[in-house]
Amino acid sequence: MAKKAESGDVVELILRDHRRMEDLFRLMRSVEADRAAALREFADLLIAHALAEEAEVYPALKRYRDIENDEVEHGVEEHEEGNEALLALLEVDEVGSDEWDEKLEKLVEAVTHHADEEERTILNGARENVATARREELGAAFSRERAKQLEQNCGRVENVRSVVKS
Repeated sequence: MAKKAESGDVVELILRDHRRMEDLFRLMRSVEADRAAALREFADLLIAHALAEEAEVYPALKRYRDIENDEVEHGVEEHEEGNEALLALLEVDEVGSDEWDEKLEKLVEAVTHHADEEERTILNGARENVATARREELGAAFSRERAKQLEQNCGRVENVRSVVKS
């Protein structure tokens, strides 16, 4: 099932993904929710989002004088930390076990820290320094890459392992 690529301001698209991740964290913590399904959706979203940012958004933003290259590179490092935490959770055998809850909290901490930092530094910098038309172009490129990754079921544990090892 192919998902249609969204268009729009790249900053808004990234923020929308961040808010969806927060929603999925709430579901993964809830004993009343289908936690395994929430984790599957989260895994796909996190990997597709990070790969699309690294392929299409971060390289473009490094060209802007008022956006710190160090912040962009730090964002990539934080993606790696989030991917490792995701893999650790995906490898837990029993959803809702003590081990699962512990690994979930490590994932929440890594991703929440990254999203907060990215929003304050990189995305605010993009909003202030990158023309609207360019943010729209980046949004289209981000959406295309994100959709391509989602179509490939990028959150599968085997794929997450290969992303972590690369």
